[in-house]
Amino acid sequence: MKPGRLALLAVPALSLALVVGIAVRADEAAIPGVSDAYQARTDYQLKCQGCHRPDGSGDDHSNPPMRGIVAKFLSVPGGREFIGRVPGVATVDLPDDRLANLVNWTIHRFDPAHVPQGFQPYTAEEIGRLRHSPLRLERAVMRARLVAGFAKTGHD
Repeated sequence: MKPGRLALLAVPALSLALVVGIAVRADEAAIPGVSDAYQARTDYQLKCQGCHRPDGSGDDHSNPPMRGIVAKFLSVPGGREFIGRVPGVATVDLPDDRLANLVNWTIHRFDPAHVPQGFQPYTAEEIGRLRHSPLRLERAVMRARLVAGFAKTGHD
């Protein structure tokens, strides 16, 4: 193929990639604790959005929303640990470093308004430690208790 033809084929391919959202969005370029926003978004699409939906809205029953709420957990005692121990996080088949990348991306993507000042991103080591004790049946009760605590932090 002639070099000029190859360049002509690349432009439509890049345009298609941008339209379907393959390229990293500008607001995802520098997220604290996110080493690879493209990988995080891909992992979310493959591992999370089936239940939590593409926009993070969930269904408010068995798959709680993340949009507008997930970072609030970081402001209540036990909330940070809760995020790392919920079944979908603790049991997903991703290595700890990619999971930390995904959790940090999720927090900033779906609830940037509630990320606490001075937020320390999850590390692979922390995620590895938290996921060793996943929540099971107690998840819903613990979540309800933490959500009730949002009012005390001004995040109700």
